[in-house]
Amino acid sequence: MTALATGKKAPDFSLKTLDGKSFSLQDELSRGPVVLAFFKVSCPTCQYAFPFFERLYKAYAKNGVTMVGVSQNDAKETKAFTKEFGVTFPVLLDELGKYPVSNAYGLTNVPTVFWIAQDGEIEISTVGWVKADFEQINGKLADAGKSAPAMMFRPGEDVRDFRAG
Repeated sequence: MTALATGKKAPDFSLKTLDGKSFSLQDELSRGPVVLAFFKVSCPTCQYAFPFFERLYKAYAKNGVTMVGVSQNDAKETKAFTKEFGVTFPVLLDELGKYPVSNAYGLTNVPTVFWIAQDGEIEISTVGWVKADFEQINGKLADAGKSAPAMMFRPGEDVRDFRAG
């Protein structure tokens, strides 16, 4: 099984956020597109990628796109990860050991990121760190907010083109 591909319908789900609130994909899609970023705290590529995802969140927090992380760890480990890597966007907890949402989305590796259009169709499906896919998400976020793409990488910063998940 591989991660769901572009053009597929995103499976609906409901999970709890790290702070105990309910999150429903269907409810969020009624407000606009959703970016789902699945991760595991021990994953080195997740540790590399999530500070960049945080930059996206900060640049586009008010543009009508919901960005959420989906953790495959327990609340304590996930809180430590978000603190260490500066993640302030909402994080959901997939049921430890069973991972119903990760399984529904066909995850084989993390990080895996999906851009889900408001109609529920997956428009971007990417596994690992792929700079070109990250830049595509940046562009879609800018388009959604009717703005120019934000500069995500700092001058002189070493940003890899690819890093396996």
